[in-house]
Amino acid sequence: MARKEAIQLRRDTRSLILAFLLPVLLLVIFGYAISWDVRDIRTAVLNQDQSAHARELLDAFRASGYFTFRSDLARAQEIGPLLDGVGVQLVLVIPPDFSARLNAGRPAALQAIVDGSDANTATIILAYTRAIVLSYSLDAQLQGARVNPPVTLESRVWYNEELLSRNMIVPGLVAVIMMIVAAMLTSLTIAREWERGTMEQLAATPVARAEVVLGKLLPYLGIGLVDVVVSAVLGVWIFDVPFRGNVLLFMGLSAFFLTGALGLGVVISALARSQLLATQIAMIVTFLPAYLLSGFMYAISVMPAPLQLLTYLIPARYFIVVTRGLFLKGVGPEALWLQGLLMIVFAALGLGLAIRSFRKELG
Repeated sequence: MARKEAIQLRRDTRSLILAFLLPVLLLVIFGYAISWDVRDIRTAVLNQDQSAHARELLDAFRASGYFTFRSDLARAQEIGPLLDGVGVQLVLVIPPDFSARLNAGRPAALQAIVDGSDANTATIILAYTRAIVLSYSLDAQLQGARVNPPVTLESRVWYNEELLSRNMIVPGLVAVIMMIVAAMLTSLTIAREWERGTMEQLAATPVARAEVVLGKLLPYLGIGLVDVVVSAVLGVWIFDVPFRGNVLLFMGLSAFFLTGALGLGVVISALARSQLLATQIAMIVTFLPAYLLSGFMYAISVMPAPLQLLTYLIPARYFIVVTRGLFLKGVGPEALWLQGLLMIVFAALGLGLAIRSFRKELG
């Protein structure tokens, strides 16, 4: 049965493209398109002080690499039209007494007016602004300006030292893409037999239902493991995402996850009996839950309680923990044993449902 399925797959150009080209395209497109890093913040300045201290502060913003200065304003009335027309995202207002207050040892104000129509971006811009102002205050204190910040923060980031969003996104993409591709590939298997009129021959073969299902899954499991390797290599090579974990552990857990996803595709194929309908159902059942409810795009902790309960039924939720843990943290079985157990349960459930849903009877 596995050899028969492999021959059919080799002759099906569309399935081969879906199997090998689609994962690469999705990883590259999503890897470049999805980013939570905020850079090139469009900034305008209303500098009413024109002192050396004010220029040094603005130079600190330029040197950070996050801010792009678009215009220097002459009066406060220009701020509203700029923010209304989406010309800038941030306006820095330096008051006339900025330098005088610093030299006198008193706190000086810097006003940051932010476009809050995108709340997430506005929050990040304000965080960058506070960090730069704090750094400038410390430098000014060392230079004798008598600026005394009450608290100094020393931070150290583990696992993703540069806080790059791609280091979080790419490992999650591996899980999401494998869920989609695996289910879509096997969603065509049984439906293809019905549409091509070969189900009668399959029903006449002296093999059990479990043998048919396993035979159909094995070639796709091999393809899925190849896709996992290719996706991981591309993530490391193209996006410079580190891989710090054990390769054998990664492949083993991937095999369990793929087995469950492939079994889900067979269930869809057996129920739909149409390749077009099976593909559409597979996309809806896998893509939306894996993309939205797995913790890939949105933190599960901020979701409403009913949705948080629903995420426990999404297998990609657990596999994303595996991929991020192995890519970024280099953890071992002691940290991933629960996810590994759930992957095994998912594989057994997927196979069981696939065998139960497949019928050799034609009636």
